[in-house]
Amino acid sequence: MRRAGLKGLPGVRRPRLKHQTPTAADLVDRDFHRSAPNQLWVTDITEHPTREGKVYCCVVLDVYARRVVGWSIDSTQTAALVTNALGMAIQNRQPPPGTLIHSDHGVQYTSWVFTERAKGSGLVASMGSIGDCYDNAVIESFWGRMQTELLNRRRWRTRIELANAIFEYLEIFHNRRRRHSALGMLTPIEYERIYPTRESA
Repeated sequence: MRRAGLKGLPGVRRPRLKHQTPTAADLVDRDFHRSAPNQLWVTDITEHPTREGKVYCCVVLDVYARRVVGWSIDSTQTAALVTNALGMAIQNRQPPPGTLIHSDHGVQYTSWVFTERAKGSGLVASMGSIGDCYDNAVIESFWGRMQTELLNRRRWRTRIELANAIFEYLEIFHNRRRRHSALGMLTPIEYERIYPTRESA
């Protein structure tokens, strides 16, 4: 077009759509240190391909001991995926009123069903700024380790094969065997077991 001396007509500038769904304030402000279990949970979704299609995994992590307290795996990333993970965490932990549940502004987390499940259990919603991974750095770091230690180590044939591997990683390896430098080289379960001792010290 330049060589031919042609110029295109200017397009109509369209304003960028802003997030219209009512969302929660950021009550964490990148401070992920907590002195006891069930004070702050963080949650997010990751995806990974198989030859059959993608697998989506939602995790709820207690930041105190970096323990996975709830998870859900599915072939779609719907509100049910995150609500099921939250439901598992609530059933496993029976959190006290006021426990923070920190997420991004994804449609799954702003959905009515997730919001009502959290409110009904006394959880307080918190959301980082839109498009900033540092506002949920603990869960992003968790996904990075899972990519390195599990997901990227092989090609996965079926969704069931990958789902089973994710289950073993979360429940057996991460919570019970993986030692964390942030926890004094203890596993999440070991670190939580010594909490009463630490509290009384």
